[in-house]
Amino acid sequence: MLQRPTPAPPAASAGTCPHTDTVATFFRALADPTRLKLLEFILGGERTTAECVTHAQISQPRVSVHLSCLTDCGYVTARRDGRRLLYSVGDPRVADLVLLARALAADNATLTCCPRIDPASPQGDDSR
Repeated sequence: MLQRPTPAPPAASAGTCPHTDTVATFFRALADPTRLKLLEFILGGERTTAECVTHAQISQPRVSVHLSCLTDCGYVTARRDGRRLLYSVGDPRVADLVLLARALAADNATLTCCPRIDPASPQGDDSR
């Protein structure tokens, strides 16, 4: 018997989604330029912490903090190989998300001029 696909639920408005805070936290992880740089680097293949340090050109402890954030949010996975940790992107949707974000940013160049977004604060400044 042929089954009809179940229609997707209607998109929830921002006020009715019970996971709004979780989604905001998920995106906040990408609000840091260093984390985004590291994520894009890891999209190219499995990377060691040392390779990430070289790429980001910041200290190993700072890179480890950023990689922990990316891991906790599910952007990357870490596996141990002896004494080394190797980072990779386990979900192909992460690459899609980064590519989509880049395309949207390119199409909305005025975002860099938005007075409501404080570049020093991932949460932005809504007091203006």
